[in-house]
Amino acid sequence: MKVKTILVSQPEPKVENSPYLRLVEKQKIKVDFRPFIHVEGVNARDVRQQKIDLTQFTAIVLTSRNSVDHFFRIAEEMRFKVPDSMKYFCQSEAVAYYLQKYVVYRKRKIYVGKRTFQELAPLIKKYKDEKFLLPSSDVLKPSVPETLNELKVDWKRAILYKTVISDLSDLRDVYYDILVFFSPSGIESLLKNFPDFKQNDTRIAVFGNTTVKAATEAGLRIDIEAPTPETPSMTMALEKYIAQVNKK
Repeated sequence: MKVKTILVSQPEPKVENSPYLRLVEKQKIKVDFRPFIHVEGVNARDVRQQKIDLTQFTAIVLTSRNSVDHFFRIAEEMRFKVPDSMKYFCQSEAVAYYLQKYVVYRKRKIYVGKRTFQELAPLIKKYKDEKFLLPSSDVLKPSVPETLNELKVDWKRAILYKTVISDLSDLRDVYYDILVFFSPSGIESLLKNFPDFKQNDTRIAVFGNTTVKAATEAGLRIDIEAPTPETPSMTMALEKYIAQVNKK
């Protein structure tokens, strides 16, 4: 069956040259974006119950833009003035760049990984005498605490925000040829919102091993998978699939 419509379970990219735009223009299809999950901040009282004292830390490990936003939100709620001496360890350039929203970049000690948390590890190891705070969601990849424990550094996790399932009831009678998922939480949201979901001719596209596992365990048929050596990004995987089926 030909592909005409795609629903991506994430917010719409804010960049002008989004690869999804190129996909729309090249394949003459319709792509909609809708977050299946969203993030809600934890309040200062709940953070105190986790026995988090912000004055005790000399370094912050930031894995996402959400972790940046919620660290500074909680610091403000707790009336904690983040000292200029604070060190920031950012998982990627995108996270480091986003940090500029809150600090004067050139005046701070900022250390940047390439992309994955494992690639950030050697930088953390260099400064293993620091006291690290890891602001995170209630959902955290196991590889993050495992890596920090292997480094034998003094660190503590602070759950500053939670992943919440979005209400998708308005999509009940809307049909898409492909649904695109990037996390197990997205799959969970689909099944919570539509417990009677029947896949039928709907194609499912998934990104990453944990999402593959969640979709398989939910009994869904996976039609498109990324990353692969041939298609390292989701848009490349979608384009390859659409080119094949729409040609027939």
